[in-house]
Amino acid sequence: MFKFKINDTVQITAGKDKGRSGKVLKVLPVDQKVLVEGINLYKKHIKPKGNEAGTILTLPRALSTASVALICPSCGKPTRVGFDASQTPKVRICHKCRQIITSEIKK
Repeated sequence: MFKFKINDTVQITAGKDKGRSGKVLKVLPVDQKVLVEGINLYKKHIKPKGNEAGTILTLPRALSTASVALICPSCGKPTRVGFDASQTPKVRICHKCRQIITSEIKK
C-alpha cells in the first residue's frame, strides 16, 4: 500500500513551493513521486511548425514523496502516514491524531 492516493490533500515541505497545498492528481509508486494540482509548474516552449505559431505551455511536474506531507482530514494538520495491519484490509493512520485516513476516489 502506498502512502498517498489520488485526491488526497498534501502540503509541500521542501522546494520552491514550500508551504503550499494541493490535491494529488496522479501517483507514480515505482518512481516514488506524486503529481500535485497547481504545484511544481514549469514552462515548455514549443517551436513554430508550418502555419502554427510557437507557444509556451505551463505543465506540472511530479514531486518526490519525500517533499510532501499528507494533510489529515480529521485534524487538518500535515502529518506522516502510518499503517494499521491489524484491520482487514490494511488502513492508513494519521500519526498526530491516530484516526483512520480515508480518501474519496472519484471515477
